[in-house]
Amino acid sequence: MKQKVCVVGLGYIGLPTAALLASKGHQVIGVDVNRKAVDTINSGLIHIVEPDLDAFVHSAVSQGNLRADMTPHPADVFIIAVPTPFHEGGPIPQPNVDIVMAATRSIAPHVRPGNLVILESTSPVGTTQQVADELRAHGVDPDGLHIAYCPERVLPGKIMTELVENDRVVGGLTPESSRIVAEFYRGFVRGDVLETEAACAEMCKLTENSFRDVNIAFANELSMICDKKGIDVWKVIAFANRHPRVNILQPGAGVGGHCIAVDPWFIVASDPENSRLIRTAREVNNHKSRWVIEKIKASAQGWRAARGAEPRIICLGLAFKPDLDDLRESPALEIALDLKSQGYDVLAVEPNIESHDTLDLVAIEDAIKQDALFVLLVKHRQFLRVEMAAALKAKNAMDFCGASN
Repeated sequence: MKQKVCVVGLGYIGLPTAALLASKGHQVIGVDVNRKAVDTINSGLIHIVEPDLDAFVHSAVSQGNLRADMTPHPADVFIIAVPTPFHEGGPIPQPNVDIVMAATRSIAPHVRPGNLVILESTSPVGTTQQVADELRAHGVDPDGLHIAYCPERVLPGKIMTELVENDRVVGGLTPESSRIVAEFYRGFVRGDVLETEAACAEMCKLTENSFRDVNIAFANELSMICDKKGIDVWKVIAFANRHPRVNILQPGAGVGGHCIAVDPWFIVASDPENSRLIRTAREVNNHKSRWVIEKIKASAQGWRAARGAEPRIICLGLAFKPDLDDLRESPALEIALDLKSQGYDVLAVEPNIESHDTLDLVAIEDAIKQDALFVLLVKHRQFLRVEMAAALKAKNAMDFCGASN
């Protein structure tokens, strides 16, 4: 059954979801507070980098199934897909669901009995119930709605495929809500759609990202140990992974993105006493970025001693992962900004963005011609081309992401 769907939040999850639903024939209104994003989408274009998304949006807008606005409209299904950052300060960052609550308030005047209200934003346990409470506080009886949590579990760079292929977990505030919302997802998801209660679904999402964070922390800690001993960590991992029951992830400059770098804190904040491993993993991954900065500064000091001049530092990559424009919680961006703030002459190469408010960007072809200290922070495909890899090897580029392995 084709329905009217209102998607609040047109970022890296909301826009692909809206475009996919529109491609299935639903009438979709996408809502965002960013006027530029709204205008871009209504012109059939996209404001973020994600493979295949441009074709989905262009087709959906051309066919009249997708339209963007800055305010919600009445619909049969409301999907909230807005950011959930954390409050800075204190030893344990605290979850911040203010944007989720603001989105909830924005749809309250348009919600009617029988509507589906779905939270997709990664959230601490209890947030789905908070959405119901917020609706009640603004004159909406949540008992007449089907309210559920259904977290995304997609990989940036493969979102349009994984929105369809991956299994989904739907947790309703009531069994009936779980069933009805699950049926909605089964209309466009080929993977299994599993039904549970809201709290379980919320904890499941946090668990998935915390699991990955812990495993990346092991790789990052191993990389620092190997560096101190003069051992190639990439070889160690490659050989260790030949064991039939070992699968070590790849180390990097830290951990970024809105999910893995944030979500584990939601668990830690809710139960600091029993989340010691999860907290330690977060601290290891945060420390890795500081360790990288100190390694770069040490190399800069060596350059200064050998040449009697300050080096220019060229940071290769700013996004939180390869081949995207997403800078959220990016350790590479943090490293470049930190070095610049300490007075170093910093240029950055980020093929997926056109400009940055603080950092000067340069094309890789122009950067490689310079006499500078090169630092590989993100494994973008542009840095892996044979000729570019050879040029960076000749420059003795410092590799913190395995691009030269």
